[in-house]
Amino acid sequence: MIRWMLVIFLALMLISWLQPLLHKLGLGRLPGDFRFRWLGRDWSIPLTTTLILSAVASLMARWL
Repeated sequence: MIRWMLVIFLALMLISWLQPLLHKLGLGRLPGDFRFRWLGRDWSIPLTTTLILSAVASLMARWL
């Protein structure tokens, strides 16, 4: 279980880092991706984007 939590955490970190590029592609604004403003800062929780990118990575891993 700790392994899965680490994978999800790393995926969220990677998506946060690539967020400007993903916004140009339309990812990060899907239904299920949460954006809100709190303490004067914009926060983003890209749940749907994470699931889609994880599925794509999983399919690529099975093919290789």
